[in-house]
Amino acid sequence: MDNNWMVRQAEEKDIHRIREIYNQGIADRIATLEERPKTREEIERWFRQRPSRYAVLVAERDGSVQGWASLNPYSHRCAYSGVADVSIYVDRSWRGKGVGTLLLGALEEKARENGFYKMVLFTFPFNQRGQRLYRKRGFREVGIFRNHGKLDGRFVDVMAMEKLL
Repeated sequence: MDNNWMVRQAEEKDIHRIREIYNQGIADRIATLEERPKTREEIERWFRQRPSRYAVLVAERDGSVQGWASLNPYSHRCAYSGVADVSIYVDRSWRGKGVGTLLLGALEEKARENGFYKMVLFTFPFNQRGQRLYRKRGFREVGIFRNHGKLDGRFVDVMAMEKLL
C-alpha cells in the first residue's frame, strides 16, 4: 500500500460516496443481508443520528473516498456497552488491495480511544476475502449461525467473529 492514502473521520461531504460503496456491497451480495439499495435520505439519517462514540471513518486516495468503516452498537443493553459491531465496505475497484486492512487498523485504534474492549462482526461463511482480512488483524471465528437470515428469499448462514482489544 502506498502513501497516497488518508484515513479520517467521515464528514457530511462523504455521505454520497459512503452510500455508493454501501450500495455496491448490497448489490454484490457478499457483505450484508440488506437487499434494497439505500437512499440518500436513509444514509443521511444513519450518519447524523450516530452517537460520536460510534465513529465512521473513510479511506481517501487523491481526494476520493474508496472505502469506509464504522463502529456500531452491538446491543442496547448496558452490559454490552464496551462491545462494538464493525462494518467495512470498500469500492469494488479497490477490494483486495489493502484498503480494508488500512480501515480496520484505524477502526481498532478508534475503538480503543472510545472505550471499547471488544469488536465483533458478522460475515457470510463464503466471504473468504473478508475473513482473511479479519483473521490477519487478529479476529477469530466464534461460530456459524445456520439459516440466520434470508437474502433474496433464501436462508443464509452467518459467521460471527470477534477480537478482544
